[in-house]
Amino acid sequence: MTKPRVLVTGVSGFIAKHCAIELLAAGYGVRGTVRSPGKSEAVRGTLARHVDVGRLEFATADLDSDAGWDEAVDGCRHVLHVASPFPPSVPRDEQELIRPAVQGTLRVLEAAVRGGLERFVQTSSMAAVLYGHPAGRKEPYTEADWTQVDAPGVAAYVKSKTLAERTARDYVARAPGGLHYASVNPGLVLGPALDRDIGTSAEIVRSFLRGKYPGSPRVSIPCVDVRDVAKMHRLALEADVPAGGRYLGAAETLWMTDIAAALRQALGPAARKVPKGELPDWLMRIVALVDGTARQAVPDLGKWLPVDTARTRQTLGIEFIPARDAAVATARSLLDLGLA
Repeated sequence: MTKPRVLVTGVSGFIAKHCAIELLAAGYGVRGTVRSPGKSEAVRGTLARHVDVGRLEFATADLDSDAGWDEAVDGCRHVLHVASPFPPSVPRDEQELIRPAVQGTLRVLEAAVRGGLERFVQTSSMAAVLYGHPAGRKEPYTEADWTQVDAPGVAAYVKSKTLAERTARDYVARAPGGLHYASVNPGLVLGPALDRDIGTSAEIVRSFLRGKYPGSPRVSIPCVDVRDVAKMHRLALEADVPAGGRYLGAAETLWMTDIAAALRQALGPAARKVPKGELPDWLMRIVALVDGTARQAVPDLGKWLPVDTARTRQTLGIEFIPARDAAVATARSLLDLGLA
C-alpha cells in the first residue's frame, strides 16, 4: 500500500536531504519546501543519485513569511519540520536566529493544524538539553533536561533551538485537533555530505582536514550520524507511542581530539593536516577574538557532556552508528566532493 505524503521543511539542508532519502526509500511521498523555486532541481538531482525521486515534489515557503504554508501542507499527512537557521558564526543580533526559529516553527505548526495533519516531528537539538546547567555536573543528560536560556554564556543558536522546541510543545498542548508531536534532538550531526551544500556541522571536520587550527579545542560534544538522525525522524512518525516524545540523537560523546585521532587513523596521508595536539584554553580564547567559529566554542571549554539515550534506543528500536565512523564518513565525503 502506498504510504502517505510527508512535508519536509527546508529540504535543501544537510539533515533534511537525508530525511527525504530515508522517507522515499521507505515508500513515502515527500514534498520539500525551498525558499526559492530555483533550488528545487539541484535538490532533486542530489537525491536522485541515492533514491527513486518519482514521489518527490516541492513547494515554496519561507520561515519568515506566512505565504505558502497552507499550500505546502495541503495533501500531506505528516510534517518533518527540519528547517532552522544555523549560521557558521555568532550573529550580532541574537534575534536573527531566535525570531525565524520560533516564529517559523509556529507558522508550520499552525498550517499543520489548519490542514488537519496527523503527526509533526520537529528537528530540535541537544542544544535544547545541555546548556546553562551548574558547572561540574557529572550525571548524564536525559530527555528530562532542558537548557536554561537565561544562564550566563548561553549562545544565540542554543537559545533559538530551545525556545523553538518549547514554543512548539506549548502550542501543541493548547491546539485543537490532537496533532501528534515529537522532537528529535541530535548532537553534532556527522556523516556523509551528499553535495557541496555541506552545512555547518561538517565544517568542523573540514577545518581539521585543512589544518585550520594548530590543535583541537578542549571541547566535548555528543555526536551522531546523519543517517541515524534521518531514521529517527521516520521512526518518530511510525512509533505507536503517545504524543510528546523527545528523542535524543547521540552515539557517544567525543572530545574534539577523539575526532581528530579517528580521522588520522582512518585516512592516512589525506589527514596529514589534522592536528595531533590540543589547544590550550587561553590560546583558544585568543583565537576566538577573530574567529567566529572558535568564539562559539569558548563557553564549552573543558566541559564533559555525557548523554543517556537508553529511552530513545528502546522506544525507537535504534542502535547508533559509532561516532568515530560518522566522523570518518564526513571526511571521506568531503574528500570525494573536492571540498577538503
